[in-house]
Amino acid sequence: MTTVTTRTVEYPADGLTMIGHLALPAGTDRRPAVLLGPEGTGLDDVQRRRADALAELGYVALAFDIHGGRWFTDPDEMLARCMPLLADPDRMREIGRAALDVVHAEPRTDPDRVAAVGYGTGGAIAVELGRAGVDLRAIATVNGLFTGRPGEASRIRCPVWAGVGSEDPIQSPAQRDAFVAEMQAAGVDWRLVVYGGALHAFHHPMALPGRQNLLPGVGYHPLHAERAWRDVVALLGECVPV
Repeated sequence: MTTVTTRTVEYPADGLTMIGHLALPAGTDRRPAVLLGPEGTGLDDVQRRRADALAELGYVALAFDIHGGRWFTDPDEMLARCMPLLADPDRMREIGRAALDVVHAEPRTDPDRVAAVGYGTGGAIAVELGRAGVDLRAIATVNGLFTGRPGEASRIRCPVWAGVGSEDPIQSPAQRDAFVAEMQAAGVDWRLVVYGGALHAFHHPMALPGRQNLLPGVGYHPLHAERAWRDVVALLGECVPV
């Protein structure tokens, strides 16, 4: 097992002090980097572990913050924060660009090989960076299939991979069809994987059946969670190999 170095990084965005988790692979050479965006509840240990796992694979990985260090347990509070954010592409881009600045400031980062991966709200931010024309080598979004402003998807210059549960009521078939239509019309190299029987947040171990404070239609699916992770890693291996 390689040695991974981690540290907490603070940086401003969206009028808040964001508290991210940076994971660095062993060695001193420059490596491709991955921005890792969290679910709407915020940055937690699940995302930190994902960043560490990417560093084990040889990537500089930043699990970035979206709520100024907060992690929401109350769904109503989370929605009150996330819904206006998801409706404001410029705010999402600001949060994503601030995280990108942190990654670019890291000496281990190869600035020409950066990918963005996100879950839920973090996935929407990853795609929005692409719509802003940010130079990325790959974008992956799990449960973050939101359409953007007309015509802006044509600025995406890299492959886009999207994953969603077939039974996700929050990311409805109509919503994912609209996302696919947007990508196709823009000439994006896109892929969509629909995980059969999975609900929203199927990738998150905290979304266990019977757990309090979960939105309807949310549920963990361990098998598909592992499959989605392998699919994300495969995308990175194709587009930003270490």
